[in-house]
Amino acid sequence: MALITKYWILDGIIILITLIVIAYNAYLYITRNFKYWEKRGVLQIPPTPFFGNFKECLFLKKSPSYFLKELYERKKDVPYIGFYIFNKPFLLLRDRKVIRHVLTADSNFDNRYSSADPKDRIGYANLFFTREDHFKWKDKIMQFFFNDDVQMYAFDLMLKCGKHLDEYLDSLELNGNGQIIDVMDVSTKFTMDVIWSIAFGRDDVNTFQNPDSDYSRHAKTMLENNYRRTWKMLAIFFLPNLTRFLKLKVFGKKTTDFMRKIFWETMLDRYKRHYKRYDLIDILVDIKWNDPLKWRYIENFRLGHVEEDDLLAQAASFFLFGFETISTTVAFALYELALQPKIQNTLRNKILQVLKKSKGRVTHTMVWSFPYLDMVVSETLRMYPPLGFLNYMAKKNYEVPEHNLVIEEGTPVFVSLLGLHYDSNNFRNPNIFDPERFNETNKRNIPEDVYIPFGRGERFCMAEKFGLVQTRLALFKILSKYKVTRCEKTSIPVRIDPRGPMTVPLNNVLYLKVQKINPLGTC
Repeated sequence: MALITKYWILDGIIILITLIVIAYNAYLYITRNFKYWEKRGVLQIPPTPFFGNFKECLFLKKSPSYFLKELYERKKDVPYIGFYIFNKPFLLLRDRKVIRHVLTADSNFDNRYSSADPKDRIGYANLFFTREDHFKWKDKIMQFFFNDDVQMYAFDLMLKCGKHLDEYLDSLELNGNGQIIDVMDVSTKFTMDVIWSIAFGRDDVNTFQNPDSDYSRHAKTMLENNYRRTWKMLAIFFLPNLTRFLKLKVFGKKTTDFMRKIFWETMLDRYKRHYKRYDLIDILVDIKWNDPLKWRYIENFRLGHVEEDDLLAQAASFFLFGFETISTTVAFALYELALQPKIQNTLRNKILQVLKKSKGRVTHTMVWSFPYLDMVVSETLRMYPPLGFLNYMAKKNYEVPEHNLVIEEGTPVFVSLLGLHYDSNNFRNPNIFDPERFNETNKRNIPEDVYIPFGRGERFCMAEKFGLVQTRLALFKILSKYKVTRCEKTSIPVRIDPRGPMTVPLNNVLYLKVQKINPLGTC
């Protein structure tokens, strides 16, 4: 006897028709919004059923940053382009006047579209992801840490980590022909040490000397481009509703437990000993246990409103958005300098001249007020912005000035930094590494709102100066004693890893030959 009727053939026909009806309705459902932008007179990229325009990114064949760059370059005479992820409409802005309005002229876009699960407090409760209801008081708190006075003390802590870098490179005995080294690994260890020191208050971390320590192991899990972490980060940046539905955590359980243990050990020790180190922990100790009224700039602040993991989230955010960003910028700068030895020699000569005047002493002012080093780092960030896009979400319907378009409430709005940075209308010969773009004369001619690696407006990166000083210090330390050149393991052009939203070299490795120079600057 058949399953439904008396006849197997009739059963098969019924099942086949049912499957066709289900598939057809699923197709209609998933494609129901595919005319959204076309109906609004916006150029849209033809989407593919079920995937929209995001198929290559979902299958980890293309980095989202480079996907958005390609969209930006599709048609260069339109102010914006519509695209889809699954069946949800997204808008990519191209016109810099429109970008300026969205980033600076209207508070309607204060919230990012990207979001961690709000129940994942360590992942969510930081300045990058948190929404406007919690953003302002955290913004005020972090402003204290990133003010110039505190950063001068933080620089002294960076110098101690720089000593670890010096000792490590010295131990490799790079005289003569030098050695082939993964400079991404070197910059990663330096960045690890700085974050554990300044954000978590640890004096006992030296990942150069102890590469297999718990500090190193847990930090490296945040750089792993395995499938699980990559899809999780894609969901956080592009599918936040799925992030909340699946309750995805930014950090793994073991890493979370380790950070929580280290953080609270340091907090309790600092509070009991009344010890000041002038790092992030000092500020968070005051918030947790001291009189909040002293923080006179934080309106309506009450200790009872602060969850303990919200405090930890501020330290953890240094790993989330200050780890890959700085380590990759240092590595990419060394890569470009290795390909252009004249630029490298110019920078090194200027570094040696400055060190000669200071009798070898490195200061915050020296590193920060160094025009040519600033030019090199700025050009690196133009070519390799760590996060190649900015993202926002409309809080309410928004009429775009001078354009016949209303961006509806909840619409994700993206800006391609790679698109802007590689647009020949903004930068001549954009594929060439040329620090002179950023000399005092030329940078005045850069169109407004086309070079924004740290964002702009309410959600600009307030850690900009902190990150730049750390990046410059690493380059200063390395190039004052060592020469970097290409080698047989150097990939030219550099291969960008397609697995994930950050701009990182493939498999997080970047090989160069490193040779020690004599005090006169020659090998």
